Order: sequence, then structure tokens, then C-alpha cells
Amino acid sequence: MSEEPDITRLIIKVTRDTLPQIKDKYPFIYLERGRLEIDDSSVKWIDCDGNVVRLPIATLNCLLLGPGTTVTHEAVKVMAVANCSLCWVGEDSLFFYAAGQSPTSNTRNLKKQMLLATDKKKSVEVARRMFARRFPTADLKGKTVQEMQGMEGFRVRESYEQKAKDYGVGWKGRKYTPGKFEMGSITNQVLTSSNAALYAIISSAVHSLGYSPHIGFIHSGSPLPFVYDLADLYKETLCIDLAFSLTLDMAGDYNRHRVANEFRKRAIETDLLVNISKDIEEMLVGVR
Repeated sequence: MSEEPDITRLIIKVTRDTLPQIKDKYPFIYLERGRLEIDDSSVKWIDCDGNVVRLPIATLNCLLLGPGTTVTHEAVKVMAVANCSLCWVGEDSLFFYAAGQSPTSNTRNLKKQMLLATDKKKSVEVARRMFARRFPTADLKGKTVQEMQGMEGFRVRESYEQKAKDYGVGWKGRKYTPGKFEMGSITNQVLTSSNAALYAIISSAVHSLGYSPHIGFIHSGSPLPFVYDLADLYKETLCIDLAFSLTLDMAGDYNRHRVANEFRKRAIETDLLVNISKDIEEMLVGVR
């Protein structure tokens, strides 16, 4: 009997019925609460209920290993030979911890990203495409990245103020002090945590598609500039509106489970995982 997918989950965990059946490389699959082992030189997944699923490693770019996952040394060796990378993530990839890549993995997308980023004219064109998403009616031709960043900063501040009015929330500006999460207002706490969840999901997707999170086109001087570039495409709905919409309901008591569930719901409704892949291609392909 087939298991119905859980529509409350952002990333559907693997069963025999949800295993991708396609010939081309599939970006990633997500595993949690089970063990990866080797059986006759193939990789098998044994979940917490004892169900066994043989994984088509040769057709996968990446495995996302969620909570309760263990993997044997031999399984890692076989996946390395098949150019299937590994990412260690939290539930539904709402946290991103680490990535492991094979030294023989396909570098086609990484090379394309590097060539665009190191060409000043092409790099600005990629940035312009990203800004055009937030300014669909503006004429951005000829504007520098710094000028467009200025426009974006003003737009985001206006968005904060408008959302505060829409939801009747007091707002004194975006504030976050590393290591002092609890010191922020409820709105700022939700913004910080939902931003982190968004960064984690994008990091997983970027790694699984063979790009680098460290090579950006707008952001610089930060650990994950490409992730931050992409995150700005989705923050308006997934983070900013979410934060202001939840503030009054929480009544001064931050609830991380409520935030995670509401973020997950919005990510599903907006088809985030599919859009990340499409948007990267749209931003990078065909730039001259």
C-alpha cells in the first residue's frame, strides 16, 4: 500500500513511492531517521520502521541528511564515486550544517558561475536581473550595483513600515545582535529565524545544483553571498510579511515551533524549492 505524501512537509522524505523515477540527474532527495548502508555495491536506505529503499545514486546530485541519519564509511565511498554529494541539514532543511562534495564532482555550473562573477560587465547584468524582480517597472539600464542596492535598501525599509501599518505592529527598525537573539522584539526575532531558515534551504539547493554559495553578484564580504543574493528574491513573502503577521498573535512570547510551521507552510504554497532552481537558471543563463 503506497504512503500518501505529507503535505505539511516542505521536503517529502523518501519512500519507495516518492523515489524519483527519471533518467536525468535529480537535484536532491531528503532522508531522516534512518541509516545509509551498502548492499552488493549499491546504496540502500533503511528507515526507522525497517523499510528498505535502494537509492539510484547515479541519478542524484545530492542527498540531504536530516535528523537521526547515520551513514557508513563504505556508503560515502560509493556515493563519492557516483559524484553524489552530501549535505547535513535540520528537519526539512530549515537548518544547514555542512556539505561534503566528491573531488570528481561535475563543476560545469560552478565554472559558469565563476566566469560570470569574474567578468565585471556580466556580473552587473546578473545583479540587474535580480534587482529587476523587485523593480519590474524601473529602468535599471546603466545603474551600478551600488545604486541598485540603494534603491533596494529604501524599498525594504518602506516594506517594513507598510507591513507594520497593515498588521498594527509597533516598529522601531530592523535590529539583530549576534548571540543576543532574545534581546530583539518579537518581529525582529521572527525575521531573524525565518531568514536563517530561508538561507538554509537555499544553501542546500545551491550545493545540490553544483553552484557555490560563496560566489555572489550583489553581496560581498560575507560567508554566503550567492545565498544572500537569492534570498532577497523571496524574503518579502516568506520572511517580512510572516514576521509582522505573527507578531500580535504571539503576544510577546516567541514560539519557534509556530514560526517554523508557518514558514514551512508558506514555502510549500510558493513552491520555493522548484522556484530556486528555475530562478538560478533565469538569472545566470544567457547573460552576455
